[in-house]
Amino acid sequence: MASKKNLVPTILFIFGGSGDLTNRKLVPALYNLYLENYLPEKFVIIGVGRTTFASDDEYRGKLLEGVKQFSRTKKEIDEQWGDFSKNITYHELDLTADETYSHITSWINDKAKEWNVKPIVIFYLAVAPQLAPAIATKLSEQKLCIDSESTRMVFEKPFGHDLQSARELNQILGKMFKEDQIYRIDHYLGKETVQNILAFRFANTLFEPVWNCNYIDHVQITAAEAVGVEDRGGYYEQAGALRDMVQNHILQLLCMIAMEAPTSFDANEIRNKKVDVLNAIRKINPEDVHANTVRGQYSSGWIKGKEVVGYRQEKNVNPQSSVETFVAAKFYIDNWRWQNVPFYIRTGKYMHEKTTLITVHFKEAPRYAFPGEAVETWRPNRLTFSIQPEANIKMRFQAKRPGPNMILNPVDMVFNQKEEYNGYEPEAYETLLEDVIEGNPTLFMRADQVEAAWKVITPIMEAWANRQPVDFPNYSPDSWGPEDAEALIARDGHNWVSLTSKNKE
Repeated sequence: MASKKNLVPTILFIFGGSGDLTNRKLVPALYNLYLENYLPEKFVIIGVGRTTFASDDEYRGKLLEGVKQFSRTKKEIDEQWGDFSKNITYHELDLTADETYSHITSWINDKAKEWNVKPIVIFYLAVAPQLAPAIATKLSEQKLCIDSESTRMVFEKPFGHDLQSARELNQILGKMFKEDQIYRIDHYLGKETVQNILAFRFANTLFEPVWNCNYIDHVQITAAEAVGVEDRGGYYEQAGALRDMVQNHILQLLCMIAMEAPTSFDANEIRNKKVDVLNAIRKINPEDVHANTVRGQYSSGWIKGKEVVGYRQEKNVNPQSSVETFVAAKFYIDNWRWQNVPFYIRTGKYMHEKTTLITVHFKEAPRYAFPGEAVETWRPNRLTFSIQPEANIKMRFQAKRPGPNMILNPVDMVFNQKEEYNGYEPEAYETLLEDVIEGNPTLFMRADQVEAAWKVITPIMEAWANRQPVDFPNYSPDSWGPEDAEALIARDGHNWVSLTSKNKE
């Protein structure tokens, strides 16, 4: 199958090749790239793990089950899976053993001879975070990544557990690899609507002139999940919502909204502008953390007609756990563009619905020119980026209601990704894996970005660690979190936007 792009032959090693991430996300994404002709003409995918499979065919069968369940394209699975899967092999190996990396060296050399070209080699570490540094060290010791032009390493979050551990990890990797070889994945940045923020802002003269504190009143970012921690209780006990969502996903969304215009779409230029935002976020003083943040933990209850247990009753969770499953916070960005514009963020488990929204609220227009009856439904302009479950952009503006009187109504103009492009919307991992193969690091976290994000949340982490919550659990499933989260934004005269098809506010 001819590739749409002239890509160098590629070998992709997936460490953790028998794991859930590989089954649910990586292989379905790679298969979709294959169907769209975005993989190199010559490629192999080599799964490495400790699980035993009787043969490559058994392994491929397991992956096919994942593709059938999780892929966005199912109609062509039976037709082209055979051609795709013949490029997949699996090896049961111990990633702590030196001989494993000797095998890897041999496989790379064999393929280079077969293809008569030096391939791109990607090591995807789909393993528990604590295993990643040891694997990276082995790759370095065996000189498998000595050519920075042709080798790449992909790390999943979390990247560090706090600022100190992130710095230490960056230092370890920085001694062994060049920064350009390291791809730290944040799958939110692969979502189409998130990338569309850059196009929306910088490819349209209509919006950028008013994208500042003179016209924007405040910004809200909501990342709500309708599920609990499921089988991730052990991980969540070490993370919590602040580390799991705010430090990476939400702060990256904030950067996309708040960054200055880049001079080009060079990867480092884009990332420079993002790190400028992170460095400009006002660090919350310890004594002000309580006034500017809210933490919550879900109780037992009912969601969508199903009875669920509280967080403290989840598997592998401490019955007296003080880990937060909900976070709300107010941030300020201390620069000329955003001076005194509050950015409200919230994220939580077992929320009323699954949704990720960014809403930009503009300042209210003067009312004095209109009669009293015209302003009863007066609403300020609002721009909404819906990332999930729907991918769309809505602009709310005022319009006159039909009839003899000057009565105004808020109405929406909507750009819908699926309707505009006939349903085509690649999954986030498709975009990110394609970028890794091409060697484009624009959508990946750089070392200084990671550390700057940890600096933002460190004062909150420390204040919460020194003051244990006395009211956990403090919100029920199928809600929008603790009452204090409503109070946080209501004190400034605002309310959270929860945009559904039935609620346009």
